[in-house]
Amino acid sequence: MSTRRAGAGGPEDSGSAAEALAGAGDEASEQILAGVGERLRGLRKERGMTLAALSTSTGISVSTLSRLESGLRRPTLELLLPLARAHRVALDELVGTRPVADPRVRAEPIVRHHRRMYPLSRHPGGVQAYRMVIEGGSRDPEPRTHEGYEWMYVLHGRLRVVLGEHDLVLEPGEAAEFDTRVPHWFGLLDEGPVELLVLFGPQGERMHVRARPKRKKTD
Repeated sequence: MSTRRAGAGGPEDSGSAAEALAGAGDEASEQILAGVGERLRGLRKERGMTLAALSTSTGISVSTLSRLESGLRRPTLELLLPLARAHRVALDELVGTRPVADPRVRAEPIVRHHRRMYPLSRHPGGVQAYRMVIEGGSRDPEPRTHEGYEWMYVLHGRLRVVLGEHDLVLEPGEAAEFDTRVPHWFGLLDEGPVELLVLFGPQGERMHVRARPKRKKTD
């Protein structure tokens, strides 16, 4: 299975956010920063991260992170930059200065190994949604693992799913969800193409090849 490595969103390209923080008056600056703590907590919860894990990722102490999220600590660029990197969002988005954009997603399809993936979401953090069409490729399972969670729903065709010791078939209208730390693979069961919706959980791009499972002999 192939996944798309989402771009980091360019938190270093922080011109407008930095200008908003440095150039705004005291009252305007307070308004800009008022919602940062709530956004920080929301991003962390969305990614299923603990304060301890975020502290390890950013080098910011747990107590400082807690005070930032509760609004008891004033956010500074020195604190916001590593947090933007850890959450994979632009600094403008974290601070809340980004204007409302066109919500429609028109990303180009990603083609890998006889699979076309049409992104249905464009933000790099959190859950990533795709419409996937599998038209060919190997039918010999090569299970992989990665951190996170995965959900899929078959729109058309028959999908073979290998999950740990299980070898399953999903028909149109059927869905599956699983912890992606379990070795898994999915692909064509027969000749026809398969179309499905797929949701990748946080860190879904970090994949590692595992040993192929041995097919059980049938009597």
